[in-house]
Amino acid sequence: MKVAVVGSTGMVGQVMLKVLEERNFPVTELIPVASERSIGKQVKYKQVDYTIVSIDDAIAAKPDIAIFSAGGSTSLEYAPKFAEAGITVIDNSSAWRMDPTKKLVVPEINADVLTKEDKIIANPNCSTIQLVMVLGPLNKKYDLKRVIVSTYQSVTGTGKAAVDQLNAEIEGNDSVAKVYPYQIFKNALPHCDVFADDDYTKEEIKLMKEPKKILGDDTFNLTATAVRVPVQGGHSESVNIEFENEFELDEVRKILSETPGVIVMDNVKNNEYPMPLYSEGKDEVFVGRIRRDLSQPKTLNLWIVADNLRKGAATNAVQIAEYLVANNLV
Repeated sequence: MKVAVVGSTGMVGQVMLKVLEERNFPVTELIPVASERSIGKQVKYKQVDYTIVSIDDAIAAKPDIAIFSAGGSTSLEYAPKFAEAGITVIDNSSAWRMDPTKKLVVPEINADVLTKEDKIIANPNCSTIQLVMVLGPLNKKYDLKRVIVSTYQSVTGTGKAAVDQLNAEIEGNDSVAKVYPYQIFKNALPHCDVFADDDYTKEEIKLMKEPKKILGDDTFNLTATAVRVPVQGGHSESVNIEFENEFELDEVRKILSETPGVIVMDNVKNNEYPMPLYSEGKDEVFVGRIRRDLSQPKTLNLWIVADNLRKGAATNAVQIAEYLVANNLV
């Protein structure tokens, strides 16, 4: 299978190559694509060097699948061109997520919506993915009424320049360009992405809209506050869930522990709970601090952590590709 990785030199693109290799995806020919300044350079995949090509050359090479992680403007311009050439695109930007004609997919939750006709498939926002991995199975059992989520997001969600800023600030180096309006070291910024007219950030708006599309359910309410913290890998979320129906905590833990891709870490007597440090480099979504909200009935508190570059981006995209292959959709 010929696979193009568009944005192969970026932070997520590099993880995509790693995940494709680790999961033994059936790549017979890799077509790495990057910006003009990287064309002609090489990337390594399974100990073999591949030459980076232009996006037009990638289309001409007719890959079976193109996994995009090159930004929204690139996706808007080029994903349709790949699709017109019969190439299935899995796009990691926000460009197509809320397009009603495109599927927004977390494989463990809603891969069954995919068909051969889907030539542009959207990969959800990193924070959304780990959230719906927990909301999905609980919604089926107890029926969501309202969700309140507060995120604690790693600087890797912003990209390499943000990691460079954090590390420079740790070292006391002021010469590195700042991508945040304030220092991130020893700080927390209630500001992920840009602010919209209603004073919510784009990240918060994604969190409020995308889960409803993935779950195919717009009957529940969801609100979000997204915060950037000085962590280098892994997003965390504090989530308050009000259900229409009553639940038992043991049953909640059982449902989540039986959900593929979810690991319950919830033994507070032994100080066992999810942390970004533990999630780094792993593909699973970790959930813990599972407890009743004592302030109102039918309401649950929990804590969700995942590696935002892996399950939050690269791994989810590769899992979509795996589903397409396994079900003869490409």
